[in-house]
Amino acid sequence: MTGESLPREVKEGDEIISGCINMTGVLKIQTTKEFGESTVSKILDLVENASSRKSKSEDFISKFAKIYTPAVCYSALALAVLPPVIRMFFMDVPADWGVWIYRALTFLVISCPCALVISIPLSFFAGIGGASQEGVLVKGSNYLEILSQTRYVVFDKTGTLTQGVFEVNGIHHNEIEDKKLVEYAALAESASSHPISKSLQRAYGKEPDRTRVSDIQEISGNGIIAKVDGVAVAAGNAKLMKHLNIQHIDCHQTGTIIHMAIDGKYAGHIVISDVVKPHSKDAISALKTSGVEKTVMLTGDAKKVADQVASSLGIDEVYSELLPADKVSKVEELLRVKRGKAKLAFVGDGINDAPVLSRADIGIAMGAMGSDAAIEAADIVLMDDDPMKISKAIRISGKCLRIVYQNITLALGVKFACLILGAVGIANMYLAIFADVGVMILAVLNAIRCLFVKKL
Repeated sequence: MTGESLPREVKEGDEIISGCINMTGVLKIQTTKEFGESTVSKILDLVENASSRKSKSEDFISKFAKIYTPAVCYSALALAVLPPVIRMFFMDVPADWGVWIYRALTFLVISCPCALVISIPLSFFAGIGGASQEGVLVKGSNYLEILSQTRYVVFDKTGTLTQGVFEVNGIHHNEIEDKKLVEYAALAESASSHPISKSLQRAYGKEPDRTRVSDIQEISGNGIIAKVDGVAVAAGNAKLMKHLNIQHIDCHQTGTIIHMAIDGKYAGHIVISDVVKPHSKDAISALKTSGVEKTVMLTGDAKKVADQVASSLGIDEVYSELLPADKVSKVEELLRVKRGKAKLAFVGDGINDAPVLSRADIGIAMGAMGSDAAIEAADIVLMDDDPMKISKAIRISGKCLRIVYQNITLALGVKFACLILGAVGIANMYLAIFADVGVMILAVLNAIRCLFVKKL
């Protein structure tokens, strides 16, 4: 629920939240709040309130049609009636009704907004289709429009920028070769189902032979002592080394440190931590290239872990040890200080991210490993959990919006020029049909370009 990447120990008197998972041992927990005040209930409430405060993009076509349609209809009527009346009563010449009705009909054909009504939605549909081919699912054309204006991107950490799994990330100060040290650690921990034990066994790379292990002693909160091939092996934290009176070396890296002692002598330590996704650093760099001004990381994880990840990835700001409600508060703070029409996107994957995904201008969820709540609350879903796709999605939306504006300029420019020509009698019905159907075909062909996003 908090997004912590590694298990943490609790002791009597500590406060825990209802979404925590107990890995080992037996805990007696006293409930201090009613269901309505529980973390999950607060998350549901936050999602509902956040989505109601979220701004929606205005529909250009609807606003334009309210003004444009009556304007051209009244203009055509005036063109058919006023000139003949003026000629007949004020100029004392024949009214020539046929000429002016023909001009009015030509005017109406030219003014038909087919190019706008068809090509603009089609541009957005093509943009959504092109994005889906690249593994980015966009839930609506308004979100594609907002994405093109994104200048602030806020990330969750665990499962978004990192893989959310524990892996051996370093072996330091060892007296024996790395493989042998990992082998001793994996065999000593082979009887445990703890995530740290599982990560050691994955690093070992094969099924541990438990017949080689004997005299296993688990010292709660410290680690394990066992005999491997008759050799005394101790694997655990700094408290275990102190308990055994073995001088150990502290680690400069962030993560869970497994200190190893073999035959009573310190043999080095193994670092286990949440691994950063392969493309995360490149993704942050690509966002800056795509016009994003600031990147921020919000996480419930410990400050030391959060600072280390943010520093390694080149993220501008980081806020750690946050609960779901704190993340919403931080995003609202960022929304207040952002400039002009700039939009803020939040990228997350867990149930604890659902309220923030709803509150941000645009929410982006990880689709492969993300929770159902996050995917439901998000506006955009990355199907392969690759953060590199965020900058790709921004470039796709930028291309789509450029094509939309090109179609608007083309349609209105040709129409207004032809409307003037039609009103003074220069444009005939052939030119009117080109201004209507011809421009529509050109705009549709231009809109289809939104599908071609492979090389963006």
